[in-house]
Amino acid sequence: MSGGRSRWIRRAGLAVCAVAALLLGGLPAYGADGTFRNPLYAQDGADPWLTFHDGAYYLTGTYHSSEIVMRRSPTLAGLREAEPVVVWRGDDPSRCCNFWAPEFRLLDGPNGPRWYLHYSAGVSGSADHQRMHVLESAGTDPMGPYSYKGQLNPPGEDDWSIDGSYLELPGRGLYFLWSEWSDVAQENWIAPMRDPWTISGAKRLLSTPEHSWEMSGLRVNEAPVALQRNGRTHVVYSASYCGTPDYKLGLLTLVGGDPMRPGAWLKHREPVFERADSAGVFGPGHNGFFTSPDGREDWIVYHAQDSAAGGCGQGRTIRAQPFEWNRDGTPDFGSPVAVDVELPAPSGEGRWRAAGPAESSSTPAITAPVKVTVAGRPRRRAEPPRRAGRDEIGVPGLAAVHRRAGARRGVA
Repeated sequence: MSGGRSRWIRRAGLAVCAVAALLLGGLPAYGADGTFRNPLYAQDGADPWLTFHDGAYYLTGTYHSSEIVMRRSPTLAGLREAEPVVVWRGDDPSRCCNFWAPEFRLLDGPNGPRWYLHYSAGVSGSADHQRMHVLESAGTDPMGPYSYKGQLNPPGEDDWSIDGSYLELPGRGLYFLWSEWSDVAQENWIAPMRDPWTISGAKRLLSTPEHSWEMSGLRVNEAPVALQRNGRTHVVYSASYCGTPDYKLGLLTLVGGDPMRPGAWLKHREPVFERADSAGVFGPGHNGFFTSPDGREDWIVYHAQDSAAGGCGQGRTIRAQPFEWNRDGTPDFGSPVAVDVELPAPSGEGRWRAAGPAESSSTPAITAPVKVTVAGRPRRRAEPPRRAGRDEIGVPGLAAVHRRAGARRGVA
């Protein structure tokens, strides 16, 4: 970690120089001191997705509404005051409401590079009918405009499903990752894709809750997201019920060439990112990854609560922090940072230059894979009792949805 500390020291000096340059040049003050503080903005938000593209950060997430909202800023600090822009509204009663976990990726489509934005949605007044859907941009602006492409489900299936994410494997093509209920738990699944809006083959189980730390409140694996680096592919996922302070991140590693083959994925025995009581951070999870504007740093974006009594509803906020790498090639997320701690902004802010087409987006889940370890993790606490009820948009809470799903399948 000495290399990381020295880099931060060097950047502190650069931040001083940047302030002087801004004062002399009269440039805008967003992130003028080269720092930012979490949360990225004060309002509630969860399930974040953030990328840097053509000189700006673009951020979206779950805002417990029937709209997909995006913020844009040249700096992380600027996201706090950025205008929220509605990029999509419910266009059909079957998918009108409860928009969850939007994610947008720049992928090759039939008309060239396009942003594909997928999300979960259902009907008014209930979370029992969530399905995954995908939009396509008209051009290369992450804010659209978008048009509806279709529902994402394996051929012949139409099941409750959430938390989708793309996985690209060189030489093998595009895959889709997501979470749905099986006979035993909420689990992560994988299936091949013909194009960014069509799942072309049968699904295979990616991960199921096996360890006690994946079963706090409810047996849950969800929100799988790929990370790739130096030819290795990993999937980071969220474990346990989001209504508990023990919601956390786990790790899978691809150890076989074919991601659909049984035994191709190795599950790490310990969580890789979890609650930090001393910092007042609880239930950190449902993350994304992005790289700094100059491509030199890797960052995690996630949601968390300030209170152990918080749950899946109001109170979750969106945070970001850098992470380092261990000598064995696995990423070291450390521990969640307390809110209002001043952090250096991602390297390269204010010095970004236009990149070529191959490097125009900084979403490492496609362009630069990763892997994770457990350094700096606080000791786990006893599991709290399960919390249930209703979320803040007036629909049955996830715990109630899970219980009904289990009852339909004979699960306790």
